[in-house]
Amino acid sequence: MRCKIEVQDDTGIWSDVRGGDGAILTFDDEAAARAALAERYPILVQMEKYAGGKRTRVIRILDDDDDWPAKPPSRAG
Repeated sequence: MRCKIEVQDDTGIWSDVRGGDGAILTFDDEAAARAALAERYPILVQMEKYAGGKRTRVIRILDDDDDWPAKPPSRAG
């Protein structure tokens, strides 16, 4: 299961966290995603424990074999 991390800005909009190359950061498991989140946003993660409210989150990326990548139509013979 792949995961990504997101942060919320002051207006309430959630955004994907991106790497130096501009690509969305993805992780192989939830524990790695949570560790990366705490490393990049230590103050926000700690505030959530004591002050309540969520400003960071880990999102699971579900694989959907039906939609992506597009598979060529099968040939009936």
